Amino acid sequence: MNPVKVGIIGCGNIFDAYLNASKNFPILDIACCADLRTERAQTKAEQWGLQTQSIDSLLQDDSVEIILNLTTPESHIAVARQVLTSGKHVYTEKPLGLNVEEGIALLELASSKNLRVGSAPDTFLGGSHQKSRQLLDEGTIGDPLACSAFMMVPGHELWHPDPDFYYLPGGGPMLDMGPYYLTAFINLLGPVSRVTGTGKAFRKTRMIATGPRANQNVAVKTPTHLTGVAEFTNGALLTITMSFDVWKHEHKPMELYGTKGSMLIPDPNCFDGEVHWNQQKEDWEVAKNEFPYADDNYRSLGLADMAQAIRTGRPHRANGKMGLHVLEIMTGFLKSAESGSTVDMITSCERPEAMKTGLPFGHLE
Repeated sequence: MNPVKVGIIGCGNIFDAYLNASKNFPILDIACCADLRTERAQTKAEQWGLQTQSIDSLLQDDSVEIILNLTTPESHIAVARQVLTSGKHVYTEKPLGLNVEEGIALLELASSKNLRVGSAPDTFLGGSHQKSRQLLDEGTIGDPLACSAFMMVPGHELWHPDPDFYYLPGGGPMLDMGPYYLTAFINLLGPVSRVTGTGKAFRKTRMIATGPRANQNVAVKTPTHLTGVAEFTNGALLTITMSFDVWKHEHKPMELYGTKGSMLIPDPNCFDGEVHWNQQKEDWEVAKNEFPYADDNYRSLGLADMAQAIRTGRPHRANGKMGLHVLEIMTGFLKSAESGSTVDMITSCERPEAMKTGLPFGHLE
């Protein structure tokens, strides 16, 4: 199978993780990169043996089939629109965008041009979350009834030298970390029909703790603690809390409750971790995991899956419809918190195809 040539727009913090993981997937030929800051693109190109191009020249390069969009979230939709207009497929970092209507228009543009949109996160394709799905699909805990998700930390200003974005509209814990948890649950349970949320910003400012801007204050203009309830179309209920206001807690990242038992699911921001399940017994059992991609950071897995899907003509798993649905769920929680009312979803998606075992490592077909 001929490799798919990939170019990257955006050479920020996540760049190295993608390049390091891409070495595992022979379908990927990541060849060039571009950034508004040309010196940053040049540094990454030298580090990884890539070519540098301007954004315009990369978009006009007919040899490139996919653009990996690693720009900041507020630019995701605009850059993806440029990529599609240039006739290329696009795979974008999470979230798909910040506005549902713009996301809908983006997918309509892709459809009109017979092009694909992929959207991170792809951690749900990792071994631990695929094992969780296998156990659920095999009926290990019975029919799913409810689930919970918790991501609670004290705040990014404690470690990030420029945390401003995380506290502006479009940032916050839900849009920052919610994609991992919601995508993982959609992989298990399918789409959501409606959501309700409540949230607050408990402080008006945050003080940067590290870097050249240490002791500077950052304005807080979005909820920093948000709790929501979502109803899946299959009837299961989700309770989710995303927070930048919690110093310490003992909640598991994800739990799933069924008619016959329960499951503890690892952190969806990672590919590894043990899956525990219980079937009306006192003790938890650890699931034996035969799925690949469960022992490292494989943040090119969704991109590789899309590249192979382009070659074979099948649907890709980390797709734009799911990314759009996750975006609507997250913004729905925020809208509900502001309005005090339930928000019905207007988008939907299908559960992506489960991953296979027994394939050569790095091959998804």
